[in-house]
Amino acid sequence: MIAEKIIDFKKSLPLDVQLIAVSKTKPIALIEDALNSGHLDFGENKVQELIEKHEKMSKDIRWHMIGHLQRNKVKHIASFVHLIHGVDSERLMNEINKQGKKNNRKIPCLIQFHIAKESTKFGFSIEELKSIIYENKHLKWENIVFKGVMGMATFTDNKTQVEQEFKQLKSYFDEMKKLIHKPNEFNTISMGMSNDYDIAIKNGSNMIRVGSSLFGARH
Repeated sequence: MIAEKIIDFKKSLPLDVQLIAVSKTKPIALIEDALNSGHLDFGENKVQELIEKHEKMSKDIRWHMIGHLQRNKVKHIASFVHLIHGVDSERLMNEINKQGKKNNRKIPCLIQFHIAKESTKFGFSIEELKSIIYENKHLKWENIVFKGVMGMATFTDNKTQVEQEFKQLKSYFDEMKKLIHKPNEFNTISMGMSNDYDIAIKNGSNMIRVGSSLFGARH
């Protein structure tokens, strides 16, 4: 049933939009059902849960860390994580780079920008990122591949506000692509979830993180 849902959902998306199936809190049996659709990209927001699922499930799965990542937890996922979505501080970048070196790999990451009106959400301001780039700090992170940007809109029914925030993130992406060291690798805009992915896609998103629309409400 989940496999059919995923197949149908992906058919409804533009071809250039990648779906990350948010499997946080969902049992392995349900994710295995989802795997039957051929889908391999799954998102988790807790490191411990991500590790447990990685250890028990197919190594073909591409695991996305979509939650807030603490520096002391990076070492536990550095060897296998496919993409870290929420890179929201310079200190976290330093740690990811360090663990990338230890594991002899370049870890793909998205830069998280704070676009929501809610202060509880994480992320850089555009000024902070420009400062990092102008000072060439990003060049020292040789074991990170910056793939693009990520942002979360305010949780609100006001679609105009959500749209404005997504437009803001798209403008940040365009700005960063001109400044970043390797612009060809910088091609991902991860924005949009179950309640607002249609607005996100309309405003330039090419990666959406969808859970409840596929797996049902979270427990």
